[in-house]
Amino acid sequence: MNNIGTSDRRALERRSPIGLFCPYQLGIKNGRRGSVRRAEANVAYVDNYAWHIGFCCLAIVLLSATDAFLTLNILAGGGVELNEFMAVLIENDTQEFVMFKLALTSLAAIFLVIHHEARIMTRFRCKYLLYAILTGYLCLIGYELTLLNFIIPVS
Repeated sequence: MNNIGTSDRRALERRSPIGLFCPYQLGIKNGRRGSVRRAEANVAYVDNYAWHIGFCCLAIVLLSATDAFLTLNILAGGGVELNEFMAVLIENDTQEFVMFKLALTSLAAIFLVIHHEARIMTRFRCKYLLYAILTGYLCLIGYELTLLNFIIPVS
């Protein structure tokens, strides 16, 4: 029989930080948890992310950069920015607009990746919100390419 008490077992937690940083947080050691353990869990965090979650996050950030590039080209061709907050940023400095847009999109995507198994409503997980944002960006890029085709016709 093992005579270790409950308080002693908690003291031997393998994921507790060693010094200032935990090796799991730094990515030095890979964790083993890749999915939710209990079906009734409302919030679950994992150590390993599925490839499609990482791909979705990267695609969202790249599409956001493409959106910024296409937006600036549409504005140069005579278009108007309908988002008033972004219009103010573009009028002040286009580089500030691009940096702010990419930073905001990246932080939001990382937040959703970290919480991808968390439930927003009873059955709706955050990973589905990631997929919806990716689909929205794909539609937006298609729309902007159509606008560019009308502004600058291809010869």
